[in-house]
Amino acid sequence: MDSIKQWWIEERARKAVEKLVAHDFGAIYAKTKEEAVQEIWKHITPKQKIGVGGSLSVRGLGVLEKLEAQGYPIYDHWKPGLSKENILEIRKVQMTCDLFLSSANAITLNGELVNIDGIGNRVNSINFGPGKVILVAGYNKIVKDVQEGIERIKNVSAPLNARRLNIDVPCAKAGKCVDCNSPNRICRVLVIHERKPSLTDVLIILVGEELGF
Repeated sequence: MDSIKQWWIEERARKAVEKLVAHDFGAIYAKTKEEAVQEIWKHITPKQKIGVGGSLSVRGLGVLEKLEAQGYPIYDHWKPGLSKENILEIRKVQMTCDLFLSSANAITLNGELVNIDGIGNRVNSINFGPGKVILVAGYNKIVKDVQEGIERIKNVSAPLNARRLNIDVPCAKAGKCVDCNSPNRICRVLVIHERKPSLTDVLIILVGEELGF
């Protein structure tokens, strides 16, 4: 990567990390995906139940395959072949697992998290329940403020995810938010974390690479 761009990425990440820490979150910067995996591994202990929220960022790290190879139970509702009943049960288990891995849709330079869910199981697990929460986010998720975060989610993340999942919603066709009232709408639950939830151990790993949408 160009050294000037690397400097810009690291400066933005540093500012976001400082604000996140000031807001009671655990937060660190990892230059690469490999460094992010090393940080995650520091929090892996024997016999953990590990939940995984809907996140391309986490799945792009390769850490889930390593955990499964070592025999850790992974509660991942994206696994192929699951019934609707299986998926619902896994989503519930994620909220009481020992370690919950996911990402954030947007992280502000003011140290806030912005997430929009369709069901709410991911943000529920971030709020309360798991023994520890680790959120991994690429530098592309860093935004100026909450408003920019919401706009980014609705006009970038949501249309791309809807199209990836082949969901019949207007944004998957228009490539931007049209504030639909579709029964398939995926933007239903907006959660803004101004501070770390008081009873939840949350670590945010900002990565100097682009991850997810």
